[in-house]
Amino acid sequence: MTRRRPIGAELIEGDGVHFRVWAPRRERVTLVVERGPEVVLAPETGGYFAGACATAKAGTRYRFRLDDDALLVPDPASRFQPEGPHGPSEVIDPRAFAWRDGAWRGAPDDQVVYELHVGTFTPEGTFAAAARELPALAELGITTVEVMPVADFAGARGWGYDGVDLFAPTRLYGRPDDLRAFVDAAHRLGLAVILDVVYNHFGPDGNYLGQFAEYTTKRHAGDWGDPLDMASAPVREYLTTNAAMWIDEYHLDGLRLDAIHGIFDDTAEHIVAAVVRAARAAGGDRRIWIVAEHEHQDVRLLREYGVDALWNDDYHHAAYGALTGRHEAYMRDYRGTAQELLAVVRHGFLHQAVFDLAPARFVIYLDNHDQVANRRADGARLDKLAAAGAYRALTALLLLAPSTPMLFQGQEHAASSPFLYFVDHAGELGGLVTKGRAAFMRQFPSVVAYEREQALPDPCARETFERARLDLRERDREPHRGVWRLHADLLALRRTLPRRATGATLGHDALVLRFPGETPAGDRLLIVNLGHDLRDVPAEPLLAPPDRRGWTLVWSSEGARYGGAGALPVVTEDGWHIPGRAAALLAVAG
Repeated sequence: MTRRRPIGAELIEGDGVHFRVWAPRRERVTLVVERGPEVVLAPETGGYFAGACATAKAGTRYRFRLDDDALLVPDPASRFQPEGPHGPSEVIDPRAFAWRDGAWRGAPDDQVVYELHVGTFTPEGTFAAAARELPALAELGITTVEVMPVADFAGARGWGYDGVDLFAPTRLYGRPDDLRAFVDAAHRLGLAVILDVVYNHFGPDGNYLGQFAEYTTKRHAGDWGDPLDMASAPVREYLTTNAAMWIDEYHLDGLRLDAIHGIFDDTAEHIVAAVVRAARAAGGDRRIWIVAEHEHQDVRLLREYGVDALWNDDYHHAAYGALTGRHEAYMRDYRGTAQELLAVVRHGFLHQAVFDLAPARFVIYLDNHDQVANRRADGARLDKLAAAGAYRALTALLLLAPSTPMLFQGQEHAASSPFLYFVDHAGELGGLVTKGRAAFMRQFPSVVAYEREQALPDPCARETFERARLDLRERDREPHRGVWRLHADLLALRRTLPRRATGATLGHDALVLRFPGETPAGDRLLIVNLGHDLRDVPAEPLLAPPDRRGWTLVWSSEGARYGGAGALPVVTEDGWHIPGRAAALLAVAG
């Protein structure tokens, strides 16, 4: 038969299912079908085994017996694990879902990203419940939903970065067609969906891949266990097939590649480039958007490997310093000055020259899952740590700057829930995770001080997970509703601005961006002041024409509808007046 994918279970036209698996460690692989026959798969070159079962169909559950082992193991390319990683695999028909997104052409050109964790985004923690909330995100002005990893993992809760069945959406959030329905609903609302995928390691519990073959290597030291062996052609095939599957079978609009610094590849074509190529081929004529995370900010991903955008921690680190005055641990090299913030939003990374890359290729944020959970013991969101006016001002810079902005779930309404690291490991593994997490957090002096008063939250405790659930009813209550209006208004303004700007600092704590219009009369100014009131502001080349009284106020972060003091004037008889801890958008006076 002609297979669509090189590995996994595929339905045969007519009757039956064809199975193919890579198992070079084994001499014999036997398919064991629940309430069905056992089928010895035929060996093929390269350590593969394949064969068909005429009685299998969509919904059939199966495992493999390797040689004469008593242990029955799931399929490494299983499309669904209804009982979790330790249970049987289930045959899935990816063609059975009735898509209604036929007119959808893929990710938009201008991204406004919203990162969510399915398990805590709604009270139910399912794909179906998350789909119910998509209209609110579309109304807010989001263009792209970034879903944290959904590849199945052991336990009843987790962030998803310990996935072990990379082809199987976790049963915790629903069935595969529930994920398809989520994507379909998003597309019909004009929202793109990208998925966070982890290709740098496997989780420690429920990983049976080593029973079949050596997927990892000890040639390199990984931060989360042995990294994947990128010198192995079948391992590379496993990853590129996985990327193509998400794009093709789930109509996803792209991928977020996690922690590329944890991938070690010395081959002629880096695995990231191969994954990008496979994803785009699977998308056909749809626009596929690939974003990556690299702790060391390697711009080769953008220049050579085909990645569209990189996460940029520099904006968070500078903003955190500006809003809290703290410069701890991995943020010790950031002072939070206007110069730092301006450099990030105009040129990308702060500590290297990337002037040849458009600002939109850098994703900036005030919060994301890592930063909320990692910088403090209590998982507090940044708005809880900063003066309200200053936070509104940096939200304006985040959402109006030429960079690609990203919000973390609940940020749009100043959610009261924290977001802490949580997993569901018991016994010795659970103890190791709890101990390791505490050791990591102690790089922050504030965490050490916290620990003197009370115990750190246990990542393995169910309470830690439950505290992270959003209360979406907050969106309709003040002061949360005012924060929602702030984000919605700024995103509406963003759609009127070009994705390029010049800029200058107005002192240690203030900066200005000038967005050019088609004519000078269409120019806009964004002034962000995190310090004291400013009067008689310099930087005349940016502030002309023809003098500072030639501008009129369009928007102010101090608007009463956002909880501010009111839309304070920015032009007075004696010149400029920029309130402290405020931002304002101005236009050339008509």
